Amino acid sequence: MNDHAVIHDTFTLERRYAVPAAVVFGAFASEQAKDSWGVTDGVAPLDGPGAAGEGAAEFNFRVGGREFFTMQMDGTTYRYDARYYDIVPDRRLVYSYEMYADGQRISVSLATIAFIPRGEGTLLAWTEQGTFLDGHLGADAPALRKSGTAEMLDGLAAYLQRESAR
Repeated sequence: MNDHAVIHDTFTLERRYAVPAAVVFGAFASEQAKDSWGVTDGVAPLDGPGAAGEGAAEFNFRVGGREFFTMQMDGTTYRYDARYYDIVPDRRLVYSYEMYADGQRISVSLATIAFIPRGEGTLLAWTEQGTFLDGHLGADAPALRKSGTAEMLDGLAAYLQRESAR
């Protein structure tokens, strides 16, 4: 693509969950939990050596750790590559991530997720600053990212509800 445009966007989404902050935070800290509600829920991740030429997925939830996976959606191979910079258990996550589509970097983002106790429940505040590169998805890219994040948080709500019912 010859378009070298850059779009910057910041959004904040808030959700209230009827479980303690430790439970909501735990859904981010566990690979198994995150796989059941996160971006790969319902999408086949490409794991294993040679998956999109990138090797195995990784989930290393610690400061300096990496989260990495590839997935195929609508004929496009997407790669998510994140680094954790700040983890305060049950209170806060700060990480950055790059997204690639068919090997081309399409965005770089910084996400801060706050887990705020509210009575017996939790207020989750997700703030993301995104840089969308080279015209991938055009002017709609920020709105699509925000709606995709909102869908993930809805998936988190469903996951927490299922877990609470156990």
